[in-house]
Formats: sequence, structure tokens, C-alpha cells
Amino acid sequence: MQLNLDGYTTLPAGKLANVATSLEMTAAPAGYPALRDDIALERVERPDLDWYLDLFRRIGEPFLWFSRRIMPRAQVAAILADPLVEVYSVRRQGGEIGLVELDRRNAGVVEIAYFGLVPEATGLGAGRAIMDRTLQLAWSSAPKKVWVHTCTLDHPGALAFYQKCGFRAFARMIEVVDDPRLTGALPREAAPWVPVI
Repeated sequence: MQLNLDGYTTLPAGKLANVATSLEMTAAPAGYPALRDDIALERVERPDLDWYLDLFRRIGEPFLWFSRRIMPRAQVAAILADPLVEVYSVRRQGGEIGLVELDRRNAGVVEIAYFGLVPEATGLGAGRAIMDRTLQLAWSSAPKKVWVHTCTLDHPGALAFYQKCGFRAFARMIEVVDDPRLTGALPREAAPWVPVI
């Protein structure tokens, strides 16, 4: 039986839907510009769970990042403790402004699992410099590909940003989830441009 996905589908109250796009890079960039003097990516060898979840919240709450907020703490801790998962704190002028998480658990593939800046650090022109350094780190193990995903709940410029950095879209999915603002995983006032129904 063929599924027809054309047209509108009504969602029950309390649900959110968004379109996720997966993007890949199958060859390392030709070169990497130097990281700006005012920005540093610092590897966090054994991330403290509360530190990580707080930074995840500060970056992602405006865009309804909820996955690690609803995941059992022990499961998040296990991911962060895996030697094939690398967590980097993005720092600017002594302050913490972002997070990069690389996942090397799938042989020959590196996922940029999380890449984000706190809201007050967006628009400073730091994103591309941070991505260049992230790609340098990701390609250091000579994978077959590096990939990332974004969705329609993310920053409006995220998809175009990844494409400008050299990623090519290869898959699209529809995600339907319980609205994390109604489950208590995120504050009700998060992402006010997305109506709570």
C-alpha cells in the first residue's frame, strides 16, 4: 500500500511537527582559516552533566531543543562519557558562548550532533569561524563523511548556514513529538513564535 503524504495533516493538540533536514560533506574542505583570536574551542574531557545540560538549555531553549532534556540523565551521562563523543566549549573573551559535540560512534562517519551559540552570541560573525574549526576537528580522523541535521524549529538561518559551509542536503524527515512546553521539559514561554495548541 502506497502512503500519500500530500496535503495537510491535522495534529492532535499538544503535538508539534517539524521538518528535519540531514546534510553531509563527503570530502574535507580545501583549507581552514585560522580561528579568530577572540574565539576558542576547548575540549571538555569529562563534561559535568549539570554544566552540559545548562549550556544545552541556554543555547537550545529558544529553538525548542528538547532531546537531551527529556532523555534520562543516566543515558545523557553515558553518551558524554563515551570516548567516541567529543564535547567542546566555545569561548569568547573568557565567556562561554557555545557548544560543539562530535559523535564518532558510527565507524567512518562523524556527526556534528550539536552546534550552537547562546542567543546573545549570535550575529557576531563567530559561527563560520567556529564551524571551520569544527570541520577541521571532524575531518582529523579521515572519515568517509561528516554530517549534521537541522529542523524548521531551529534558527531560521541554520539550513542556509550549513549549505554555505559546504554541506549538501541528502534526506528530509518529518518529526512529530509532544510539545516539550506542555510536558514541562521546557518553559511555556520558549519559542513564542511557535504556537502552543
